[in-house]
Parts: sequence; structure tokens; C-alpha cells
Amino acid sequence: MNVASEFAACSEDEIKALLDGGTLTVYSVARPITADRPVDRSAVLASFKFASPAFNDAGVSLAANPVPANSVGTPGFARACKADGTVVADFSAGPGPREIKFAEVSCSQGAPVKITAFNFIAEGGWPERPDYYDAHPRPGFAMPRVL
Repeated sequence: MNVASEFAACSEDEIKALLDGGTLTVYSVARPITADRPVDRSAVLASFKFASPAFNDAGVSLAANPVPANSVGTPGFARACKADGTVVADFSAGPGPREIKFAEVSCSQGAPVKITAFNFIAEGGWPERPDYYDAHPRPGFAMPRVL
């Protein structure tokens, strides 16, 4: 979990409560280094709405699961917002050791996207390499190097 600076002092339970009735938007790649920065290089793959309460003893509670995919791609992260649209946190998403797991590895436009697991990993515990954050792999930008 990568929490927006406004909510950095909140506990996990407080973060969960903030998401009641909020949204969870799934993106592919080019995740911003912090949840305070806008998403500028990823298309929306799918959008979920949290129920109220957003989390219960059984885990995450969504208004609809599955939802139809908006575009084609492989999930890389998801941004969670309060009901008023305020960004709360970014979560790792996709296959492997991620916070949000899906029934399928990738999304196809119009096909169902289903969340099968939602776990919290402490901030700083993401599996991605730090030099991949804010990566802009396009002409004129150097690719990340292994040191």
C-alpha cells in the first residue's frame, strides 16, 4: 500500500473506513511514485465501487464484482479513492505477490474483471523495483538499469 500523504498517519483500519462507498480504479503500468501524484501514462482497465462498509470480516466488499473491463492490458496497480474522489492509496495489483489478485491475468475490453483477493502489504513492501516507479519507457528516456 502506498498511502497519500494526507492519510499517512492513519492505521490500516482507518484506511479501510475511508474507502466506504469509494472507488478502486485498476491501471496497467507507469505507476506514480506516490499516491499524491496523478496517473498520467496508464489507461483505466477497470473501475470498482466499494460498498459501505468497504471491508468486513470476509474481506473486501464491492458493489459489483466482476465488472466489465474498460480496455486491454495487464493490471499493475489500483488507486483507491474516498467517495468524494480524494485519493487515499495505491495498491499493487496483478499476479504474483500483490495486494489485489484477479481471476484472470489480463483484461480484455468488455470481458469481466473479478477481484479474488485483497490484502494489505505495509507501505514500502511492494515487490516492484524502485527504479520502475514513474518509468516513461519512450524515446528520449533511459530505461532503468540494474546496478
